Amino acid sequence: MIRLIVGLKGSGKTTRLIEMVNEAVAADKGDVICVEKTTKLNNDLDRRVRLIDYEVGNFDGLYGFLTGLYAANYDTTDIFVDQTLKIAGDDLTELAKMIERLDATAAKEGFAITFTISADPSALPAALGKYVI
Repeated sequence: MIRLIVGLKGSGKTTRLIEMVNEAVAADKGDVICVEKTTKLNNDLDRRVRLIDYEVGNFDGLYGFLTGLYAANYDTTDIFVDQTLKIAGDDLTELAKMIERLDATAAKEGFAITFTISADPSALPAALGKYVI
């Protein structure tokens, strides 16, 4: 399952992500990973969350990284990615392609990935509309 938290800067995306991460840990279904460009969320997340500071520059690299995280630990149930466009670039068409690829993998393997996207929701490609929460 893929979920997108979309909004302009300052709209509360990261706050919502933090709540979702901590809820996922509290549910204690499996391992939870949070990926961000910096470690600014370190004090806001439950200590059981694996926090990863990562920047790749393109969506193919991010796709490989995220699927590799799951492949390294099949107990992972949730992956959260903050500041997606700062991590992998701001090409929304490439983002849509990556999301479609990840959706197939996540559905098959049974894990969820949630992304924060700093953009006007109306600027997203139409194919991403079904993922916005």
